[in-house]
Amino acid sequence: MPEEEVPSTPPASPARRWYYLTRLEATTFALLRRAGAGDDGFIQVEPTFIIDGGPEFGVNVGAPVRFRLWGGGESAGIVRREDWDSLSDWGQLVRGLKFGSDNAPMGIWFGALEEHRLLSGHLVRRYSNRTNPDYHPAGGIFTGEFGPLYTEAFASDVLGARLMGAEFALDMEHILFGQPKQRGRYTLALSAVHDWGRAGGRAASVTLAHLDATAGVLLRPDYEVHVIAGWGGRPGDGGAWGAVVGAGVDVLQEKLNLRLRLEARRQQGGFRQGFFGADYELARFQAAGPDGVPLADAGFPDGYSAFGEVEVGWDAVSYGGLYRHLKLSLGAETFSWGRFDVDGRVAVQLFERSLEVALKGLGVGMGQPGARYLGAAEVRWRFLDGKLYAMGTGGTLLFPTVDGTLRPGAFAAVGLGVDNAR
Repeated sequence: MPEEEVPSTPPASPARRWYYLTRLEATTFALLRRAGAGDDGFIQVEPTFIIDGGPEFGVNVGAPVRFRLWGGGESAGIVRREDWDSLSDWGQLVRGLKFGSDNAPMGIWFGALEEHRLLSGHLVRRYSNRTNPDYHPAGGIFTGEFGPLYTEAFASDVLGARLMGAEFALDMEHILFGQPKQRGRYTLALSAVHDWGRAGGRAASVTLAHLDATAGVLLRPDYEVHVIAGWGGRPGDGGAWGAVVGAGVDVLQEKLNLRLRLEARRQQGGFRQGFFGADYELARFQAAGPDGVPLADAGFPDGYSAFGEVEVGWDAVSYGGLYRHLKLSLGAETFSWGRFDVDGRVAVQLFERSLEVALKGLGVGMGQPGARYLGAAEVRWRFLDGKLYAMGTGGTLLFPTVDGTLRPGAFAAVGLGVDNAR
């Protein structure tokens, strides 16, 4: 057979494909506050515009605007003031702005942080910057890879001096023996996080640091098993420290993504792993427990704990898109002195993705006086070929007050939405 001709110039790379989505939701929205604060009612209009330029570029902009129907007193404006009364609140206009990807040497992302984890996760884990219902910042995440060094840095509020942190991970096999066949098998990482406490309400500043060593026991294309050990503390406070050992499994298949973590932890002198967690934006004003003080000043008993976390994404067709038939995320920690914390959410799509049901819940300090509970549910039903949908949502809230306490409340909304894509 004749030899195949080799082109003199390389073939042109495929042109970038652009996708667009527009969406508009209109709902009646009610804030039901307790403790004598009265109720507020609104019409909420929420436009969204999305540009998808592929794995290395994307834009998602839009924000809910609430027009008052009742409540708020004579001085209340037509638009809910608490949603837009600080520079940080204008960050909610950016739902997502992406440059680069996980596979690129450098990546930048802006938007709301939900269940954010800073690499090893021993300082920042399952953190959300929108738990405070009157504070709507845009966070930022930077990732970069330079030879054996991988780093991730984040800010919970790019428009205000708030929570900032970074973790630097060194590939020790790369440093000692040169470029490895499998990257990230043996790593040594250092992380540090500082809260300036100057946005979203004034609160005490705090700084934590953590050192982690990770070894990959089994690395395969569709799953990984690794073990980890670490030590952390509060810089300047030698009596506040903690240690951790654990193991993890990651499974990445065409239809299934599974992440499992199990850890044994030791806490001493007020330090604890996962300090910046799901409850942090409320606990920075008033920690769960009987003392009613900010988390930075709250005492934390010395002892041990067991932590477990599972994340599941499953789709009957193929894994990897935004829409999955099942998304589950659950984290729980039990302490030797009788406390139990749990945070989780689950979303399922049924009837050919026409119906979506989502639930989330948070329990902090359970088994002790002053435990804290939050929960919410949402239902979306699509009809007319999926372009139009009805939705309903409701749940509980905690509103920080000027004196640092948390006022309980609830919310409920029903309405309609329309978009040009499934």
